[in-house]
Amino acid sequence: MKRTGPINVQVRRLIRFLRKASNNNDADIWKDIAERLNAPRRRRIEVNLARIQRYTVKGDVVVVPGKVLGWGLLDHPVTVAALSFSKEAAEKIREAGGECIDIYELVKRYPKGSNIKILG
Repeated sequence: MKRTGPINVQVRRLIRFLRKASNNNDADIWKDIAERLNAPRRRRIEVNLARIQRYTVKGDVVVVPGKVLGWGLLDHPVTVAALSFSKEAAEKIREAGGECIDIYELVKRYPKGSNIKILG
């Protein structure tokens, strides 16, 4: 069976961008995220806020190579980067004092990828 990868053009661009960032900055975290995004869409990661709450502390930076969903509560500010956010999840993150950014912005802020947690 031939594997074709993601059909979505934006996801393909993001994967290429992450691989290039991994090579340019000598940061394996970006290559890992690119490989997770390269999985079939039916296997794409979905993370609820309850999981983010459980595995983070105030001020953490988290990347989700998939979608963040709004089930659960978040009571401390975190910076979350993801492929997409549900409306409810984005609202709850902002209410807790956190920030929702896309993965491009995360790579620009933290090119070496240090002190970033991958949830999924």
